[in-house]
Amino acid sequence: MTFDVLINDAFSVICTDQTLTPIDKKRVLSLANSFEDGKWQFEKFQNFIWDNIAETALSSRERQALLTKPHSSMRESAKKLRLTDKIDDISSGSELAEVLLYGVMKHFYNALPVVPKIYYKQNPMDNAKGADSVHIVVEGDDFTIWFGEAKFYNNIEDARLGPIIASVQASLATDKLKKENSIITDLTDLDALVSNRIVLAKIKSALSTQESIDTLKPKLHVPILLLHECGIIPKFESMSDEYKAETLNFHKQRAESFFRKQIAKLATSIHMYSEISFHIILFPVPSKEDIIKEFLNTANFYQPKK
Repeated sequence: MTFDVLINDAFSVICTDQTLTPIDKKRVLSLANSFEDGKWQFEKFQNFIWDNIAETALSSRERQALLTKPHSSMRESAKKLRLTDKIDDISSGSELAEVLLYGVMKHFYNALPVVPKIYYKQNPMDNAKGADSVHIVVEGDDFTIWFGEAKFYNNIEDARLGPIIASVQASLATDKLKKENSIITDLTDLDALVSNRIVLAKIKSALSTQESIDTLKPKLHVPILLLHECGIIPKFESMSDEYKAETLNFHKQRAESFFRKQIAKLATSIHMYSEISFHIILFPVPSKEDIIKEFLNTANFYQPKK
């Protein structure tokens, strides 16, 4: 993995509230970018985004056609982005967060991007329609399906957690899940990515419109990426033990607050909630505005000139 892993543990190990339940199918992943010459590695982060953008912006066929043409791949990927130059726009940075989640899913979870979400957005004016990422993880002759959420916030204090949980709740509605399933089975990407024909048949059967969503929920994982501006980073000049400890403690506290609120809102409103696996993925950056500006500058460079 390109980034340092500060936490990769079951939430039950981290949780300090022994009365909180259910917590057994929840995990916490905390990732951190490194430092160089006393500064957070800004360029390394941007490179990771652009190295992985094709996973969510191009179809499987397009990615294969451009496999040996990285410059063309970035240009074609940039064409799919819905760009805005308004840093305070509510959707600003959402696609960047989606790309980061696709990169993490690929490199950390060995996931297959069966629905490149930016490519297949059905309504270009609706950035939040459906899950922000759709992946399949194949393990031997079995599989799990991952419907992810990706957010980029100035902070992740308690006031920001409610809308994230509401978004997760909406994505787990039966009609939304069935819609995502139908999109997956209608695409050729699935056939191209899953080489194990036995697993492929299992996936298509499980995602069939004839199957009850209830049978899929034990295989359902929801990764929730919280890319966020963090005031801890500017206080340090290296990936020191002190930096790691402070970030780790902050992320543990935020993960517990998130899951406490999520359980309170979803445990009784989502059928078979306890059967669904949730993963909170925390990634801090020093400045949301600077990250977005550089992303937009690069994207605009690759956009077709009018």
